[in-house]
Amino acid sequence: MSDEEMNEVGAEAPSEDAAAVAPEADSSDPEARPPVFVTEPDAPVEDESAMEVCSREGHLVAAGGALLRADEVVAGYIPGVSILNGTDLYADEGELVGIIGPNGAGKSTLLKAIFGLVGIRSGTVTLRGEVITNHQAHQLVPRGVGFVPQTNNVFPSLTVQENLEMGVFLRPKRFRERFDFVSGLFPVLAERRAQRAGSLSGGERQMVAMGRALMMEPSVLLLDEPSAGLSPAMQDEVFYNTKQINGTGVTVVMVEQNARRCLQICDRGYVLDQGRSAYTGPGEGLIDDPKVVELYLGTLGRAR
Repeated sequence: MSDEEMNEVGAEAPSEDAAAVAPEADSSDPEARPPVFVTEPDAPVEDESAMEVCSREGHLVAAGGALLRADEVVAGYIPGVSILNGTDLYADEGELVGIIGPNGAGKSTLLKAIFGLVGIRSGTVTLRGEVITNHQAHQLVPRGVGFVPQTNNVFPSLTVQENLEMGVFLRPKRFRERFDFVSGLFPVLAERRAQRAGSLSGGERQMVAMGRALMMEPSVLLLDEPSAGLSPAMQDEVFYNTKQINGTGVTVVMVEQNARRCLQICDRGYVLDQGRSAYTGPGEGLIDDPKVVELYLGTLGRAR
């Protein structure tokens, strides 16, 4: 493959960022955990349920035994300027976790920091209790972490099949097995396996990107705004596909600007604001929370 082709997918190398592997995981039952919410004592309360906010203490209790967790992560792109300012997050085995928030809140930066694409200045990221802070992508892939970036997430000059082959680059003998699995989720990829990815629609390219990330059987899949730039119909398809992937047992952590749709399908949601986890709870609960609606969802939250 030429350097030009490699550059077409951005900073992520195909054998590193485009795939993930899933070792056996043993995590505690999320249903058995106490809630992560506390009531902020000094804030004016019109509707007490609206003031359920993230607390450090609640996170420490609830995140014990989580598959993936981030603790007090501080990270940024420019020296001395932090985008994340002590962010907490956790995801249990088999969960679908959504991350919403205003522009500039640090949502995409959090995923990139977990995946080693943005340096973490302080705080920790752990996977099954093992510290993976600032591990590079090629170290995370064999440990079971996959990442689908928002843009430049396919090799447009390669065919669909060649894109998927790049996803299983580290274990080429598993291509047939994994291709059958991925094409079972996305039958159109089998139908268009000989077609160049650059000629596909936006929604189909997103399927290729997701499929490639699934080729090495990830246990955790990080999705950065998978519906961005797609038509409403294709957005629905992406959310349906995300739910399907999660249904196979893959833990999904998804950043989304389409906050309402994200919260509708996720098990739990986080609202990030100014680089911190501001609110968390069941997705449907956050949609109905007046404070979250007022500050982050606006008319999208009310038009249900």
